[in-house]
Amino acid sequence: MKTLDEARHRERAQRKKALVDARIARASEDRGVVVVNTGNGKGKSSSGFGMLARALGHEMRCGVVQFIKGSFATGEEAFFRRFDECQLRYRVMGEGFTWETQSLERDLAAASKAWAEARAMLQDEAFDFVLLDELNIALVKGYIRLDEVLSALNARPRHQHVVITGRGAPDALIEAADTVTEMRLVKHAFKAGVKAQKGIEL
Repeated sequence: MKTLDEARHRERAQRKKALVDARIARASEDRGVVVVNTGNGKGKSSSGFGMLARALGHEMRCGVVQFIKGSFATGEEAFFRRFDECQLRYRVMGEGFTWETQSLERDLAAASKAWAEARAMLQDEAFDFVLLDELNIALVKGYIRLDEVLSALNARPRHQHVVITGRGAPDALIEAADTVTEMRLVKHAFKAGVKAQKGIEL
């Protein structure tokens, strides 16, 4: 086992603190940010809903639009539905995964309604935080025009935070975002034959 040296540890911690304090001092701009969670790994929506919980904890006015999910119950919906509509507007607009609906017309109609709801939130100064869950899927499939989304993000109220989830985020959206995280799949229980579990996937 490596021997710990108190003086050396304190010196390293002091150097680290000085670096972090300098970065914090430089970060003086106060505005809403666009966060994109993408990639093939698990956790994109989970992270988005974690940020939603954080925003609600700060008593921010929040909105959620789920673009794909909708045909099955989830724990996050059951939990967040407990909040009053004046604090959280929660809209499940999808009809489930596209291989379940098997109807392009239905998928396009659902995506169009979802985008109309999302765009209204992005235009509303009352919303401090907006989560657009699985929007990337609708963009990849061409259900919603990317230029419309980019325009709405650019024109939103300055204070408003937006979190967008889903695999396959378009390059232009990644470029426009302030923070981008790509989830990398290492292992998933489903591939080993384990059913989707409440509290984990549902």
